[in-house]
Amino acid sequence: MTAGFDARLDRIGTDGNYLIVPMDHGITMGAVKGLKDIEGTIDAVTRGGADCVLTQKGIAPRVHPNTNGAGYVVHVNGSTTIGPDENDKRVTCTIEEAIRAGADAVSFHINVGSNYEPKQIEDLAELSGKAERFGMPVLAMAYARGPGIDSADPEALGHAVRLAEELGADIVKTGYSGDAESFQHVIESTRLPVVIAGGARGTDRETLEKVRGAVDAGGAGISMGRSIFQHDDPEAITRAVSAVIHEDASAEEAIEEAGLAVEA
Repeated sequence: MTAGFDARLDRIGTDGNYLIVPMDHGITMGAVKGLKDIEGTIDAVTRGGADCVLTQKGIAPRVHPNTNGAGYVVHVNGSTTIGPDENDKRVTCTIEEAIRAGADAVSFHINVGSNYEPKQIEDLAELSGKAERFGMPVLAMAYARGPGIDSADPEALGHAVRLAEELGADIVKTGYSGDAESFQHVIESTRLPVVIAGGARGTDRETLEKVRGAVDAGGAGISMGRSIFQHDDPEAITRAVSAVIHEDASAEEAIEEAGLAVEA
């Protein structure tokens, strides 16, 4: 690894743990709640303790003035919910473009088990090779998704994260299996830091208990979008998630520390 690689990796995490807030959903879902005023949302989540934020390259000018010193990840493929197949992620950005956009890392989404897996394997392998030459960390969003696949199956998730390591990623994001005990298999399937996806929004307690379970299993944090940027108080929920990841707080302690309302 190079000094530049180490410096960039340090900018997107804290002591080897990661609180990443992806906001690339504009290409996927449109300008949904939390993304119309993306400047305000970025300011709020980074004030709340996010280590870095993640967007597509075209949003970079709206990102940098509002990060409060946090890191920046550029996502390099995508699809839409209104297109023929959301699993068919196509390349949207090169390493050189990500560098020009001010990225500290790049991320790539691969649906392991989908009909598009073969091409996405080729694209991720090519990306990681180019990224290594530039000292650019790669976050692989490796999901178990495809016909007949249970996206929360720990065996499938373990395969997905191992694939990411085999292809040269530096950090891997995947789905959560539902509990710390089963998620240990996923963690043990790779030497990479594993962060979990947030998925659909739940209650604050459900969100924080999911994060707590992943950390207890040996996870390195989260890459959580909608549960944070669509929250009524993005800064407060980010602060609560940060307390779990960076301060080893329980879900209860995090709710109290962040000043979130206790749900009925």
